[in-house]
Amino acid sequence: MDTWNHTIVVDFILKGLTDSKEMKLVLSMLFILIYLITVLGNVGMILLIRLDVQLHTPMYFFLTHLSLLDLSYSNVITPKTLQILLTSSKHISFIGCFTQMFFFVLLAATECVLLSSMAYDRYVAICNPLHYPVIMSTSLCRALLTVSYVIGAMESMINVLCMRKVQLCRSNVIYHYFCDTSPILALSCSDTHDIELMIFILAGSTLIMSLVILSVSYISILSTILKINSVSGKQKAFSTCASHLLGVTIFYSTMMFTYLKPSKSYTLGKDQVASVFYTIVIPMLNPLIYSLRNKEVKNAFLRVLHRREGCK
Repeated sequence: MDTWNHTIVVDFILKGLTDSKEMKLVLSMLFILIYLITVLGNVGMILLIRLDVQLHTPMYFFLTHLSLLDLSYSNVITPKTLQILLTSSKHISFIGCFTQMFFFVLLAATECVLLSSMAYDRYVAICNPLHYPVIMSTSLCRALLTVSYVIGAMESMINVLCMRKVQLCRSNVIYHYFCDTSPILALSCSDTHDIELMIFILAGSTLIMSLVILSVSYISILSTILKINSVSGKQKAFSTCASHLLGVTIFYSTMMFTYLKPSKSYTLGKDQVASVFYTIVIPMLNPLIYSLRNKEVKNAFLRVLHRREGCK
């Protein structure tokens, strides 16, 4: 906190997405709708998995925590974004800004690792189906989940510790709609090369580690699927991982576009569009992807619905 106390910045002004009143109204209505779908979709997914015994499998164990992360993710970013769009208040306190950054990095890094754990689960299910119950034991699932949260917490702590060294004296206007590292580093009046390098290595190592696990898992899955003789067998095997692959592709493409590059190449328009996708849109898409494209979830919903009707 010593370095922070020497700065003249006591709070920040989040510039937001636009200054146009018409666009603010349109975006606020759109984001409110997205936020409601996000909350209902993720809470509904969590409750459905807990209520239906047939969904008490490793895949849906991970999916429960993915929904929890997406729900938390959305609550960290969207309410403040809506406040900026709907009111004239754009201020965020110094502590509030870095708290938002801490939880944003925590949840994003945790989701990266969790998605790779889910890919490993799909690899075992398709490539080693007979040994699946033994390999994907309860203890292993809990261990993989714990590792995801530990890596996310470590990355978040290191990120904040790096950012505490930044001397913020150029301005307090953040040209973004939430407190992210690149737009805050742009406010520094000191040399941030070492900090940028550390954050780049930190984010890059998590992304690359996750991508390696994902790539190896899906190459093995594809190889196994191609060896299946029947068309129906291939379709069934592919359907078990199609939803996860779609969610992974959207999440990683936007994250890599934003973070695997120097912060000096930060551009307001392009980076904000990418950020909207992985902070606001993707938390809404995940429950839709995993429910609308998944017969097991649809059948579970019908079973829960029939049980409720039977109790009346």
